[in-house]
Amino acid sequence: MFLEEKVRSAGWIEIIAGSMFSGKTEELIRRMIRAKIAQQRTMIFKPKVDTRYSEDKIVSHDSKSIDSTPVSKAEEILYLAEQYEVIGIDEAQFFNDILVEVCNKLADKGIRVIVAGLDMDFAGKPFGPMPRLMAIAEYVTKVHAICMRCGNLAQYSHRLSDSDKQFLLGEKDLYEPLCRKCYNHANSNKKSD
Repeated sequence: MFLEEKVRSAGWIEIIAGSMFSGKTEELIRRMIRAKIAQQRTMIFKPKVDTRYSEDKIVSHDSKSIDSTPVSKAEEILYLAEQYEVIGIDEAQFFNDILVEVCNKLADKGIRVIVAGLDMDFAGKPFGPMPRLMAIAEYVTKVHAICMRCGNLAQYSHRLSDSDKQFLLGEKDLYEPLCRKCYNHANSNKKSD
C-alpha cells in the first residue's frame, strides 16, 4: 500500500505537440479516457476562445470529444484542479506563459498534467508557452500529420490565407499540414506573388 500511495503522489507533466491535423487532441482524449477507466479523478481544460467545434468540449478533427471546462486564463486552472489526479489541457498555445508555472505547481502537488498544443505557429516560430512546457516536461510526444501535397510526415501548419495574425482560429479552410520541403516551397511562392 505504501508503494501505491507513493506512486500516486508523484506528479509529472506530459506534452503532446505537433502541427494542426496531427492527432494531438485525439491523443489527449485517449490518455484522459484511460485515466478515467483507471478510476482516477480527471478534468480537462481548454481556452475559452476556442469555440470551433464546441464551447464546453474538446473535439478532435475526427469528431472524438470529451467534456471540458473552458477558462479565460491559465491561473483559473490552479483553483479548479485541486481535487483531481489527472488534468488535461488542450490548445495550450492559446494561453500565456503563466501556464508553465501553473503546470509546474500542479505537478508539484502530485497531479499528472497532460498538455496538448501546437509547437509552432503558421510562420514556423515557437508558439506561446509550448517550448517552455516541452523543456520542463518529463514526457514529450511529438505527433505528425501527413503532408497534404506530397504525403510525407508534416510538422508545419501552413496558413492558406494572407493574414499575419498569430492567433487565427480555423480548420481545413485556413490551414494545411505540410512537410518541411512543401512548407518552404509554399512560403517562397507567397513571397514571390
